[in-house]
Parts: sequence; C-alpha cells; structure tokens
Amino acid sequence: MSTPKQRVLLVGAHGTLGDAVATALRARGHEVVTASRTVGASDVRVDITDPESVREMYGAVGAVDAVAVAAGSVPWRPLGELTTADVRAGLEGKAVSQIELVRQGAPRLPEHASFTLITGILAREPLLTGSVAALVNGAVEAFVRAAAIELPGRQRINAVSPTVFTESMDVYGDTFAGFDPVPVARAANAYVKSVEGRRTGEIFRVE
Repeated sequence: MSTPKQRVLLVGAHGTLGDAVATALRARGHEVVTASRTVGASDVRVDITDPESVREMYGAVGAVDAVAVAAGSVPWRPLGELTTADVRAGLEGKAVSQIELVRQGAPRLPEHASFTLITGILAREPLLTGSVAALVNGAVEAFVRAAAIELPGRQRINAVSPTVFTESMDVYGDTFAGFDPVPVARAANAYVKSVEGRRTGEIFRVE
C-alpha cells in the first residue's frame, strides 16, 4: 500500500539532524518546506523564540500536513555556574519555542495533521553540565503526552528523543563518554515513523 504524500514543514532544516530528516522525508516522496533562522538557507526564515516570527512563518508557508522540528538550543554549564538567565534561555530555546509552534499551528493545520518535536536522551540519562538540557527535554516530553489528548480533530503529536549522533561525537568531545552513539539517519527514520504513522503522545527513543 502506497503512503500518501504529505507537505511537511521542517523547522530547523539545517545542521546534522535537519539535513538528515529532510533527506529521509524527501526519499519517501514528501514535499519538504524548510524553515530556519538562517537567511537564504531555507524556504522561510523563522526565529522560533519569537511568537510573531512563528506567526509570520505559518502565514508564509500556507497549508501543510505535518510540522517536524529539529531545532532548539540549551546552555551547557555546571549547576554551580548556572544563572536564572541560563535556565530561561534553555526553556525559551527548546521548550517554549516548540510549544509555540504547536499552539499556533494546531488551529491552522488540517485535522489529520501531525507534529513531531525534538527532545533528547538527557531527559532520562543526566550528564555533568546538562541539567538545563535535562529539564527542558523532560518538559517537552511531558507536554507531548498532555497535548496528545487535547489537540483538535485527529491531529497527532510525538517527540523524537535521540542519544548523541555518531556524526557529532567530535563536537562534544568527552561530554558523552560511555554513551553509544547512533547514526543520525536512525533519528531521521523516527521522524518518518511519526509523520507517516498513526501513533500519538509517543516519545520515540533512538539509542
């Protein structure tokens, strides 16, 4: 049975994960509309920490069947050095921003639409200097489970929660010592599962 082709808005379309997700979705025949903060690198520019920018993005892209998010930033600092500004920056950069994409997107998208958010392994396996990342990932996962029972119509929402990528190990150095990295293509496949499947309120672990 052939899979219906969808028009997917990919937020955070560049970088290791974004590139892999775009490639995987296009390989399945989906149309991918890209959005990122970088001017000229994507179809649409967006700052996901700015609600007005999110509103403008949705207005510019028009009708889509799915929203997939591969964007979000958090500060990595020892607990004793964290400031209130750091905590707020992490919440805004990865939690509040993704919630805003869903909050604004839900009334605009059709009843069959889906949202796929990004979290990470620190929600369940903490690391030194990663307390804000753990906090934010946990918050996003809790939101996904709660939003799944409130979205209108048959809309769905899931999150992809990967461990560190093989392709990123040189960037993190010893931060993920002892963790088994995975190819980013495995995380991209989890996005395909979320976009094409029927499950909702799920956290797809990639580890």
